[in-house]
Amino acid sequence: MVKHNNVIPNQHFHKKWAGGANGSMRGPIHIVTWFHQAAQKKARRLKRAEKAAKVSPRPTGGLLRPAVHCPTIKYNSKVRLGRGFTAEELKAAKIPLKLARTIGIAVDLRRVNKSAESLARNVARLSEYKEKLVLFPKKKLSAPKKGEASPAEQAAATQYMGAPLPLAKAAPDVASMKVTAELKATMCHSQIRVARTDAKLVGLRAKAKKEKEEAEKEKKNKKK
Repeated sequence: MVKHNNVIPNQHFHKKWAGGANGSMRGPIHIVTWFHQAAQKKARRLKRAEKAAKVSPRPTGGLLRPAVHCPTIKYNSKVRLGRGFTAEELKAAKIPLKLARTIGIAVDLRRVNKSAESLARNVARLSEYKEKLVLFPKKKLSAPKKGEASPAEQAAATQYMGAPLPLAKAAPDVASMKVTAELKATMCHSQIRVARTDAKLVGLRAKAKKEKEEAEKEKKNKKK
């Protein structure tokens, strides 16, 4: 039953029958179908392959990003990928700021390191990236310079699919124990109910006990 001065429920759940998913058509019955689902799947795959070929040999997932804590008290325990590395992090990892942008490292000059832990974590992240990085020369036919990959390394290199150095999800620590016969015999629900009842009746039982003691005292006094 409708209560208070609210909008009268009048949901339109059958628009697909009256003219497509958006209800733009007004005419005969028009049912939305998904017969092109397989074709769309193939088109998306080909598009991904085309995009990967365009950015090759760079990773398909874009730039390397830092691990940062989410803002606000509600979410600051969670770690996610940030916008870019700070100048302090790049300096500690011995990567020039101008070079970082050219070798697939995202830079954010507005971000500030507020703890030694976050700085150390992202410096380690940059160091790992440097070790795994295969740097191709700017010009294909030129001889490789210092820090660039040799022709053999270039030939062996493969394109990385996905974001570089993705954050690993930590598995929750769950302590397990063997279920014994004693544990099976223990009725936890009954124990909780009894404990709850005991806590509820503390005052009444204390009052009843006091009244009983007083009544016994009166009886003794009368006998005397």
